[in-house]
Order: sequence, then C-alpha cells, then structure tokens
Amino acid sequence: MKKVLNVAVAGCGYWGPNLIRNFSALPDCRVKSICDPAPARLKHMKELYPTVEVTSDFDSLVSDKEIDAIVVATPVHLHYELAKKSLEAGKHTFIEKPMAQSSAQCAELIAIAEKKKLTLMVGHTFIYSAPVRRIKEIIDTGDIGEVQYVSSRRLNLGLFQKDINVAWDLAPHDISIILYLLGRPPVSVNCQGKAHVNKDIEDVTNMSIDFPNGGFATIHSSWLDPNKIREMVIVGSKRMIVYDDNEPLEKIKIYDKRVETPPHYDTFAEFTYSYHYGDIHIPYIKQTEPLKVEAQHFLDSIRKGSKPESGGLEGLRVIQILEASSRSLKDGGGSVEIDTTLGTDVPAMA
Repeated sequence: MKKVLNVAVAGCGYWGPNLIRNFSALPDCRVKSICDPAPARLKHMKELYPTVEVTSDFDSLVSDKEIDAIVVATPVHLHYELAKKSLEAGKHTFIEKPMAQSSAQCAELIAIAEKKKLTLMVGHTFIYSAPVRRIKEIIDTGDIGEVQYVSSRRLNLGLFQKDINVAWDLAPHDISIILYLLGRPPVSVNCQGKAHVNKDIEDVTNMSIDFPNGGFATIHSSWLDPNKIREMVIVGSKRMIVYDDNEPLEKIKIYDKRVETPPHYDTFAEFTYSYHYGDIHIPYIKQTEPLKVEAQHFLDSIRKGSKPESGGLEGLRVIQILEASSRSLKDGGGSVEIDTTLGTDVPAMA
C-alpha cells in the first residue's frame, strides 16, 4: 500500500466541507478531487483548496485510476447509487449517514465490498468522539453494573428536511451510539410521531428499541423544540451516566445512584425500597475532533485491510431500525421485528 492515499469527496453541501477539511489535514492523505453539481460550491472549494481538482461529473471520479477512495457526502437518495458505482470501480468507499434508503441497498453494498475486498465505512461520527468512547469503556468494565435502559433526546428547531422525516435525520446518531455501547442488535422497534409542518414528513418522533436480553432504549427526536438538546442517559444497576453533548467540558457525569430491593421478605409490610445516593463523578476527557478520528480510522482500515468500527454491517443495522420505525409509524406504533441475520451471510473480507 502506497504511503499517501488519494481521496475524492462527492458533495460540498452542509457536511461535505467538514470531511474535505479533515481529510486534507491528515498527513497520509491527499484530497485529489471534489465533485458537486453546483458551480458556485466548486468555485468556493477551489478557492479554499487551490490544488484540488473540481468536477461536476461523478463518473470522472470512478474512472480516475489515481483515486484510491471516494467519500459520498450527498443527499441520502444518492448514497446507494454513487456508493455502488464507487465500489464497482474498485474504490474504497465512505458513505455519510444514513448509509442508504433501504436495508436491501445496504446489504448489496456490503456484498460488493466483500467480493472486491474493499473497505466500506459509514459516517457514524459520534462513536469516534472521546465522550462516547469513554462511556463505552466505563460500561465494559462493569462499573455501572448491568445496563437497564438508555434514554436519548436529540431536539432542536429545524433544520427541516424534504426527503426524510426527523427520525431518519436525527436518530441515526443515537441509534449508532446505542448499538456501539450495547454491542448487540435489537429484536424489535416501536415508533410513534406526528407531522405538523409538512404533510407526511414527521417532525417529532418517539422510538422504543427492544434488545434480546431485556435491554431497552428510547429515542426522542424533534425539529420542533425551542431548545437544542443532545442528551443521553444510561441507567445501570449500580450507577447512572448522563452524557450531555452540549456541555463544553463536563460532557459526562457519573451518578452513584441506584434503587435496591430486599432480597427476601415475608410480608408486604417488610418490603421496602432502598434508595442509594452517592457522589457525582465528572471524568476528565481530552477533546479531539471526532471527524478527524473517523477520517483517520477510514484510512487505517484501508491500509490494514481491517473492518471499520462503523462498517457496512453497522450501517445496515441503523437502516433496519429506521425502516422498522417507518413501518411502526404507519401502523400506529406497533412492534416491528428486526431480522438480525441480514447482512451476515457474506464472506469475511480478510
């Protein structure tokens, strides 16, 4: 594998420039080309990165033999089409979240990547953030006991999307974090919501996710809230963690609180709950830009031929949950089962 990898980025709208900035800052990477249909965006990016080639023709990226990897940061409805072209042309491929519009599309992209022995990674940026990785370490050590449930809220005023509802827009972050923390796929999903501004596009949703061991998670997503809230509570049998991503420094607080029930009692009068109130611990966390860590992880995965922590299967699991949430919304909130075998029947990459 050569020392410097040539990367192309498709999409210079809301998120693409952040990816371009981070890949450009990595010493073992060269952003060779940028693609976007808007001439004004290409002109602006050319002014920022004079040595980068710009084009409005995506096919010119896949036919460029000097390009090793393509980053797809376009609107969601283009993810599958462009990622498929990229993989079939032999390019390692990074897709911004959500991975595609359906689990069938995700499974096909996984199969192509495995067949061609290419790295396929999805932009689940939060699992590369220092606070989330610290929470994962705390859970894995057993410090908070058995995780009983996770409650997440991601609320703000806008930005309204035209092709996806609020669950598809905001919940992928929470779903990817929860799956990363718990380390297993769910068995079923329930979701309720309402469309207040645009007919047929829900702007507020409440999702419930069941896990096979009795674990449980809820996700509240909204484009109609006066305050920007990014909060996740992880309740363990021994301790509880509150993760507030809006906090500039104290993003994680560990509460030494729990409720205990007596192991034995003979009468109802003897039954009493025991409420434990202890200290609050705020661990120091060295801040690094998650997107930079994520971009480096993509390059490292290519070089090592290893599976990314947010690979195609992880992207597929998020889409399965979103699909199930959409079916549940149409069914008035009914339970929809998840097929946990989908995407696991392709040969291993290495």
